[in-house]
Amino acid sequence: MWSNEQIAAMSKPAIVSREEWDKAWLEMLGKEKEHTRARDALAAARRRMPWLAVEKEYVFESGDGKKSLLDLFEGRRQLIVYRAFFDSGVYGFPDHACVGCSLGADQVSHLSHLHERDTTLAYASRGTQEQLANLKNRMGWQHIPWYTIVDDFDKDFGVDEWHGHNVFIRDENDKIFRTYFINVRGDEAMGTVWSYLDATPLGRQEDWEDSPAGYPQTPRYKWWRWHDAYGNEDRKWSKVVDDAATRNLR
Repeated sequence: MWSNEQIAAMSKPAIVSREEWDKAWLEMLGKEKEHTRARDALAAARRRMPWLAVEKEYVFESGDGKKSLLDLFEGRRQLIVYRAFFDSGVYGFPDHACVGCSLGADQVSHLSHLHERDTTLAYASRGTQEQLANLKNRMGWQHIPWYTIVDDFDKDFGVDEWHGHNVFIRDENDKIFRTYFINVRGDEAMGTVWSYLDATPLGRQEDWEDSPAGYPQTPRYKWWRWHDAYGNEDRKWSKVVDDAATRNLR
């Protein structure tokens, strides 16, 4: 923690009246709205990125045997694979993974919302499944699927020397394509439902988004649920969702 002496030595902003503060905040709000629109435009551009066919077969180890890259989708349409560093060459091993990767894992939100948007998140490292099981229990990461890399997946997808998120989609024939890649400073913003979906080729799949023709879209807010309530479509729930959507769209 910073000491009082360090705080006192800071070059602090001006102290202003409430009216002046409100004016300054409104100016910043305009800049934030520009930032939001730019972020939406970036996500729209990501949805128009060309696709790269994945031609090689990759194998991962899991808690219940070997898995292919297709298996990692868990039957969903989209897959995000984060390459975390957890092996003998990483400081803190075997009790801890890379500090930065660990901070990222701590940010991962409840995955049911991604699953509702047909998207799976997985972590992959060089640690064994036994080591990963101990790590997940120690760090509280049981909700994140962790796989062991045993071939050239990390090298082939640019994450053999540094962390990163690779994004994939499977088509109607289960052909897999690489659609996007986020690494370095881009990784620090990942962890929320929206940061993950904005990186995918289908996006948030909401009807306000600028997406190519034919992309799946539903009204905003209406697909949201408590994380333990997906699949509950009774009349009472539908009215709750309709009322909430009406309030938020005003």
